[in-house]
Amino acid sequence: MRIEAQGISVRLGSVDALQGVDFVAEAGEIVGLIGPNGSGKTTLLRTLANLRPSDRGRVRYEGRSAAEVGAAELSRQIAYLAQSGEAHWPMRVEALVALGRLPHRRRFQRSAAADRAAIERAMLATDIVSLRERTMTQISGGERMRVLLARALAVEAPMLLADEPVAALDPLHQLQVMDLLRKKAAAGGGVVVVLHDLALAARFCDRLVLLDGGRVLAAGDPAAVLTDDHLATAFGVEVVRGEHQGAAFVVPWAPSEKLAGFADEQATNDNNKEPRP
Repeated sequence: MRIEAQGISVRLGSVDALQGVDFVAEAGEIVGLIGPNGSGKTTLLRTLANLRPSDRGRVRYEGRSAAEVGAAELSRQIAYLAQSGEAHWPMRVEALVALGRLPHRRRFQRSAAADRAAIERAMLATDIVSLRERTMTQISGGERMRVLLARALAVEAPMLLADEPVAALDPLHQLQVMDLLRKKAAAGGGVVVVLHDLALAARFCDRLVLLDGGRVLAAGDPAAVLTDDHLATAFGVEVVRGEHQGAAFVVPWAPSEKLAGFADEQATNDNNKEPRP
């Protein structure tokens, strides 16, 4: 599965959430979407998943539009994991994971052996087998996110679009989920994942797309994207860099000098203002 977006622009109310964004995701790779809050990451992911239309530009799936592919086929080709991790009903964990198989069933058709096997594989991969009999209201936020990831994995779609899948997880499960995504890509699948953890993005992603203000600030391999200038511009931070077992990592360490200088200038200007009578 190849997803290609060209010139995507989306306006949300009075805000230009995306402005002329180009994007490509291929089979066999993990593409990380990074950027500060409000930079357009979720909007881009939802547009790629055909969950919201773009105001300008186009998205193609193996060269075809969503209308040409058809909703039923697209639901089998793309699995989408939202960032909220919310579930407002007391459904059993295993039953919720089973919803991931709906795109493969005809109306009113019962679960087949292939469906049950896919459900079990997804639950094993996300380490939630022990939760299968619990309801969604009886588990923690991090466990809910793993259950929802299992539902997305149960689709066994060629392309997985995941919005902050590790945000609510403890360090062990963060690593396990990223390793799971890495294995999916190594097996020939495609993954687009929104991340805030720059160390995980540098370590696990094949390519990164850095969004800032609804535009692509940088795109390419992690080393080319995670430069000091790019991180200072987009996030306003300085980072500490290192390498372990051949893998480079970056850790946000302090506000950038540009940001600190701007704050000092603003404070000076405020102090110099004459008090109102």
